[in-house]
Amino acid sequence: MTILVTGATGRVGRHVVDHLVQRGAPVRVLTRDPAKANFPERVEVAGGDLLDLAALRSAMSGVSTLFLLNAVTGDEFTQALVTLNVAREMGIDRIVYLSVFDAEGAVNVPHFAVKRGAECMLEQMDFGATILRPTYFIDNEVMVKDVIANHGVYPMPIGSKGVAMVDARDIAEIAAIELVRRYEADGLLPIETINVVGPETLTGEHIAAIWSDVLGRPIAYGGDDPSEFEQNMAGFMPAWQAYEMRLMAERYVSHGMIPDHGDTDRLTAMLGRPLHDYRETAEALAA
Repeated sequence: MTILVTGATGRVGRHVVDHLVQRGAPVRVLTRDPAKANFPERVEVAGGDLLDLAALRSAMSGVSTLFLLNAVTGDEFTQALVTLNVAREMGIDRIVYLSVFDAEGAVNVPHFAVKRGAECMLEQMDFGATILRPTYFIDNEVMVKDVIANHGVYPMPIGSKGVAMVDARDIAEIAAIELVRRYEADGLLPIETINVVGPETLTGEHIAAIWSDVLGRPIAYGGDDPSEFEQNMAGFMPAWQAYEMRLMAERYVSHGMIPDHGDTDRLTAMLGRPLHDYRETAEALAA
């Protein structure tokens, strides 16, 4: 039996595969283009996507444990539910699912509501699952680094409540730890939800100050108005997706993404090391 990783060529998925290989776990990935996968030799590569039922069933043959990561797309909910139904059909009941922080609270944000729907399916159909709920990815800052560098403004409307941004490497390693734990368990383990957060809760002003220090010149915070952010995002992504980003930003401004007591300690104990912080990514992007 093996572990199947979906979304394996993305920022989180590729790190998940690397951590599983390091831990000696058997790994298979599902990817649209196996010729471009470029994984270590011991990793099995299956071609297809989550709505290609024949390919999905083939990829799930001989699998006991599934890492389910859906990209934010217009059919994300269909992908998630189809994949979980096929997994059940194929006898797979050990799941690590990449959800989102505050999935049950931000119900008007489409990809939050989608992930809460998938969580409900896991809960109600007796899967053994770890539900990972990451906050906003620090790695997403690659989208705004040119605005910061060229215009002296941090444009993401984070607000003043605070967002505990998390590094994709930390998400991936926590996912790998949970995949191995469930894969090696003698029986089905109960559902568990883990908030995957960063080491500091950052406001928009705080982030601008970090960039000012890293770049050695003043960087201003662009403010809390998500409508202008939506217009900027619409320049390089579909309009519906830019609108979704706006809805997400409105939630950050109104509620933030604030860890529960003990979240950070739990993660550092699991990893056996400190969490990656925002400054580390800012310095790498600046370089």
